[in-house]
Amino acid sequence: MKKVILSLAVITTLGLTSCKNETKKEPETTTIEMFEEVRITDLTFGVRGNCAMCKSTIEKAVNGVEGVASVNWDVDKKKIDVSFDNKKTDAMAIHKAIAASGYDTEKVLGDEVAYNNLPSCCQYDHEMTMNQK
Repeated sequence: MKKVILSLAVITTLGLTSCKNETKKEPETTTIEMFEEVRITDLTFGVRGNCAMCKSTIEKAVNGVEGVASVNWDVDKKKIDVSFDNKKTDAMAIHKAIAASGYDTEKVLGDEVAYNNLPSCCQYDHEMTMNQK
């Protein structure tokens, strides 16, 4: 009986000491990246166009520019309101995107080939007033 108790004591001791020798796992760390401050710029300028199809084309062109947060072209006033992240784009990139789709802006004339490919209802008068108040 003494041998059995002694054997159990040895096995228990070995079991407890072997648990203490396990390698300890280091706690996992998570790196949290700090977000850069987003600087939204609001911009309003004139864009020539005629109708709801123009609105769709112009807004699609602007939304294709990286960093644009929102856009709305007013058909009646011939003006566009754009909000964008000025770390990702600038005003001239927005003007150029609109011009590439065939529409004149206050700073850039529309691409002639793109203009000629617009539906007839979208082919505006190149002398029309933009950005009416």
